[in-house]
Order: sequence, then structure tokens, then C-alpha cells
Amino acid sequence: MSTSQDEKGIIAALMERFESQRLPRALALKEKVDRGELIDEFDLEFLKEVLTDSTKAMPLLEHHPEFQPLASRITSLYREITEKALANEKTASQ
Repeated sequence: MSTSQDEKGIIAALMERFESQRLPRALALKEKVDRGELIDEFDLEFLKEVLTDSTKAMPLLEHHPEFQPLASRITSLYREITEKALANEKTASQ
């Protein structure tokens, strides 16, 4: 199996996991922080896991620039979540 075929399989698995697990969880978390709620340890672990996995996936994006717009939108979603979560923490601590 060539590297290209290996990468296609990895990308397919990552996309499946994103669609079935990560995106629904991220959207629910965004709704939570948009309501002004605080994130809990479980949410924080999820965000840490996503960050770790994103870092590992960076070499794939270098080889497959066609996925960079999607990666940028995903990154923006997680940035919105973390910024709002931080704002909620600051509000709660006042």
C-alpha cells in the first residue's frame, strides 16, 4: 500500500470520527458556553484531546492542502468555544 493510500485511509477515518463524534460534541459544547455555562473537567479533557489530535494531524494537512479550509473552520469553532468558556469563567469569578 502506498503512502498516498495510507493517508487516504487515515483521512477517511479522521473524517468519520469528526462527523460522528467530534462535531456533535463540539456543537453541544458551543451551545453550552453560549448559554453562559461553565465547562467541566469532562469538557476540558475533550478539548485537550482535540488539541493533541490536531497537532498530530498537521503533517496530513501539509500533504493535502484541499482540507485546509475545513481545518480552518474547525479551528475557528474550537477557538470560539474556548474564548467563550474563558469569558464565562471570568464572569463567574466576579
